[in-house]
Amino acid sequence: MKEIKSLRNHLLIAMPQLEDTWFAGTVTYMCEHNQDGAMGVVLNRPLDLDFAEVCDQLEIPRLPSVNAEILCGGPVSQENGFILHREQGNWESTLNVTEQAHLTSSKDILEAIATGAGPRHYLLGLGYAGWSAQQLDKELRENSWITLEATPELIFETDIHDLYNIALSTLGISAEFLSSDAGHA
Repeated sequence: MKEIKSLRNHLLIAMPQLEDTWFAGTVTYMCEHNQDGAMGVVLNRPLDLDFAEVCDQLEIPRLPSVNAEILCGGPVSQENGFILHREQGNWESTLNVTEQAHLTSSKDILEAIATGAGPRHYLLGLGYAGWSAQQLDKELRENSWITLEATPELIFETDIHDLYNIALSTLGISAEFLSSDAGHA
């Protein structure tokens, strides 16, 4: 079976056949995709969790003016935080996905954000989406996902509540016309 090329720095847009799964209606930013598996962060699933509460739990001082929406980044390791950010910094634990997309999981970036000294463009998530070797490739062959090359504008400047429809419209697709049935010519 032919291996699918790497989807690093792409968005995975959930197809209707995933409507009864955790990934229903999600857009996931892919941080890694290779022969060992894949890892990404869901960008459009907000949690009912206050940034101030997170800072209090972690004993991080916070400026009252700093607030951030917390996302559910995926079903794996939801007790761990991941910050997807546009500006590169000198953080303890960062994966540089591209020159304009970095994923950091260390507390130092959260401390910087809380005091207004962190990156200007960022998304905070708890957990991540993960796939074992060849698992995502199989799901792609089953038409579970539509892929789109990510842009910093889509990731960091699009309202998370509109992201699914905007990502689809970038491809010239409307969500109302998606079908869970795969067709073959």
